[in-house]
Parts: sequence; structure tokens; C-alpha cells
Amino acid sequence: MPDKLNTVDYQWFLVRTKPGHEQDLCTRIERGKGKIRNILEVYCPTNTKVYVRRGDNERRLPLFDGYVFVLATQGALVDFLRDNCPDAYLRYNRKRTPDEKATACTIPEAQMRAFRDYNENYADKVIVLERPYSDYAFNTKTDEPNEIVRVIDGPLAGQEGYICRFHKKRGLVFHVQGMIPGSWLTVTYPNVSDLHVARLHNAEGDRLSIGTEKGRAVDLLVGILQGCGYGERTQAMLYELTERLAADLSLAALCRELDKQGEKTLSRRLSGLTAGEAGLLTNLARYEHDAPGYVKENWPRLVLRPFLTPTSGIAIEKGKDEVELQHKDFTEIIRKVNITEEVYYPSRQEDGKVTTAYYAHIGMTEGNGIVTFFANWDDFLREYFLTAGKANEKLVSGEQQKEKLIESFRNYAPTLYKVLTDTDSAVKAVQDFKVGEDTLNVMAVKSSAQEKDAAKDRLVNTCVRICKEINTTNHLAVWRRYLRTVWLHN
Repeated sequence: MPDKLNTVDYQWFLVRTKPGHEQDLCTRIERGKGKIRNILEVYCPTNTKVYVRRGDNERRLPLFDGYVFVLATQGALVDFLRDNCPDAYLRYNRKRTPDEKATACTIPEAQMRAFRDYNENYADKVIVLERPYSDYAFNTKTDEPNEIVRVIDGPLAGQEGYICRFHKKRGLVFHVQGMIPGSWLTVTYPNVSDLHVARLHNAEGDRLSIGTEKGRAVDLLVGILQGCGYGERTQAMLYELTERLAADLSLAALCRELDKQGEKTLSRRLSGLTAGEAGLLTNLARYEHDAPGYVKENWPRLVLRPFLTPTSGIAIEKGKDEVELQHKDFTEIIRKVNITEEVYYPSRQEDGKVTTAYYAHIGMTEGNGIVTFFANWDDFLREYFLTAGKANEKLVSGEQQKEKLIESFRNYAPTLYKVLTDTDSAVKAVQDFKVGEDTLNVMAVKSSAQEKDAAKDRLVNTCVRICKEINTTNHLAVWRRYLRTVWLHN
């Protein structure tokens, strides 16, 4: 670490003194370094776990008994110790051969920085784990990947890691650089609820994406059928196609049969699927084969597709962001929405940002000069409307309990909180919204015909914000599961 004139080297030297005199040595060096050139800093690490009690007082003990670290040039430090601290001296490396020249024990700057960072920020807060960091990527009990989060603020700001359970507590498992370059320690912060964290999307197997596989497969078929003009026959055709695929897991054979039956447009659409899309349908068919009636039981009605889906169903013209599809009782507007997420790649231990195209589906009805736009949040809002009394108040408006934030919409999904509580909010959560002969629990907004474009934008943007807030928080885990019916995450 050369100075500006490149004539001297500043290094971290290890200075030995009498046990118990570490702080006295630090005080002397601190007082003297302002008068003597080339002594920059002194550091005496302390052990924050071990205390000595004397009466009613407690004092922190040095981490290394009899040692302090000094950033200086060797000549300046040797002279200072000789003149001011006769009981202290530089620690030298052991000579390996008789002819070897003795060298002072020094610590490289990078290692010293890593050591100080760990000792000052982590040592009294984390537990060192024996298994490698990669072992904590997957939960073998639930057969799902563990969630990945990033700490937003505090001494652990910027750290990324997995949420794992230890003795019924949810801890943050991450790794820190060891004293040896290239080495890493796997550690856990025992109670992740003490930290302000943001959830990252696992690019190699996210819980939300895994949980929506069957939903995405059904929605893919529904979109294709609606795009091919099946209209009111869509639901019946959905059941027929899944049953036929379950009987013969060959998408190519199904396309040939449809072509022979005159369903040429549908045959072409299915034969043009990507490998990933074909895999979704095949996996759904396998599940239907093993559990006959699964699709009918879980999709007993089709009114409006979920709010966010990875496919449009109907082709959107170049240069346009949306398309309309006429239903019997309403008009469906399908709009392309680009969503940027922070993602993590466990195999590479790298993070980044990914922008994915989704399609927002909203319905529109008109009458008496009023235009109503609505989005399908049926299952999510059904669960919300089942809460009442104190439980509902705590879920929606809860703030703190015993100095800890409550897992409420107010704290972790502020946009949803505003929709549910603010009387001035344009977007409302509506229970049993009438759509023809059916009812849905929806997010809705009303406007005049002149302001319908602004109202449509407001509904889409509000719903997207709610989705992102619930998806990125490490809290509200139950509601993130319900979100799978709203956002078919890819």
C-alpha cells in the first residue's frame, strides 16, 4: 500500500503487548499518531460474546489476548514502540530455515477489511454452519427451493441468502469471505424477521413459478382456444383436449387428429408451440392421467382469465400493446405488460435483473354512461373477504407488536392496503361482482366514457404494483400462495 510518493509501504502489522494492556497500547498509539508521520490507524478487535462482570459493570474483552493491529510503515512503527511502548513489539514470522531473513507479520489489506467487516457486523449475530452454502438452496422436506432474499439495510445490507428453518425459526443463510483469499464461511442469522429484506426471484426454480405450472398450462390452452374463436365452447374444448392428451401423451398425434376433424386452425396453433409450452401441456396431461377429473375439478368455470399471464392467446398487432376480445357479457382487454424483477441464479451465485413480458387481462362493461373495468382476483379476494373482526383489522392495518412489525398489508403491501381502506381510492376490491350469470371477486374501477383510458391504465398499474409488492416481500407468505391464482408467474 504505497504512499503518494511511492517511497514507503503502509501495511497492517501485528503488535504484541502484555495481556490486558491492549487498550492501553491502542490509546498510546492514538495519541501519538497525530504527532508522528506514517502511523495511520490502530485496531483492537473485541469479542462481543464474552464479558467479565465486576459488580454491576460489564466490559468487553479483546478478541486476541495481547495483540493489536496497526496500519503504518514498519520504520515509523518500530521507532514509536521503542520510544513510547517498551512492553510492545512487532510480531515476526517464524523462520523456516536458518538462513532465512526474519520478516514482520503483516495482514494483507483485503483480508484485514474482510476480518473487520465480519467481526464488527456479524460476529455476535450469526452462527457458523458446517455444511456448504449450496446445500441450503433446497428444502428436502417440502421438495421446493428455499426462498432467496437480499437484506435492504443495516449492517448486513446487500447480503443475499436463503430462508431456512432451524428449530422452528426462520433464519437467513448466507456466506462471507474467510480470512484466506477464496475461502468462504457459511453462516446463518437466526431470526430473519429482525431484518428488512426483499425477496429475489429464483431464476432456476422459484416457488411461485413452480406453483403456477398447471395454471399456466390450463391458461395456455384457454388462450389458444379463445384465440381460435371457440368462444362459449372454450370450456368444453378445454376438458376434451386435456382428456385426449391424458389418454395419449402425444401432442403431435393430437394435432394430426384435430387436422383430420377439420380443426385446422387449432391444430396449427398447437403444433407451433415452443418446447417449453409443449412441456407444460404434457405435464398437465400426465397429472390428468394420474388424477382423472383434475382439470374439471379445479377449473369448474371460465369467466375471465387471471390478471397476469405469460401468454396473450390472441395475437397483438405490431406497434400495439393491447387487443380486445368480445365475450357474451363483457369485452376482455389483453394488454402487454413488461415486468422487471431482481433475480438470483443459485448455480452461479449471481444476481441480476430480468424483464419479462406478461399479459394483463381486464374486463370492461358499459352502461348508463359509466364504464367499469375489472380484473380477476377471485380466489385471492375470496380468502380476504373470509377474514373479519380483529383478525381482519390486524391483517390489513396492523403496525407493530412488541416492537416488531406485524405481517400486515399496511406494512408490506401498501398499495393493497390503500385499495382496501382508502375511501378515495379509485380502484376498489369488490365482492361478488356480477358478470353475466356469474360472479367474481375483482379489483374494479369506474369512470366516464371520456376518462376510460385513464381508468384502464390506473387499474392495470395498481394491480401490477400489488402483485410486485406481495411477490417481493419475505412476509405475507400465505398471500403469496394465493397470488398464484392472480399472477401466473413464468
